[in-house]
Amino acid sequence: MELFLRTFVGLILVLLWLLVLGRVVLSWVDPSGRSTVSSFIIQTTEPILAPVRRMLPSNGMLDLSTLVVLIVLSVLWRAVL
Repeated sequence: MELFLRTFVGLILVLLWLLVLGRVVLSWVDPSGRSTVSSFIIQTTEPILAPVRRMLPSNGMLDLSTLVVLIVLSVLWRAVL
């Protein structure tokens, strides 16, 4: 049971990591989120990124919240496995 739980949590963390990475790529390709895939990724990742964005100081055009979230998810994933 413990192995299943660790694998499941690890899978969720990897999926979240990929969604956040997809959000980074979308910021270059489709920043307005006009397609259905773009809007899904934005709606899925915004609850994770918004609190981090509020905690970080304003850097103008540079949004470091995705970098912070990717690092935290990577650390959590390594801790689970």
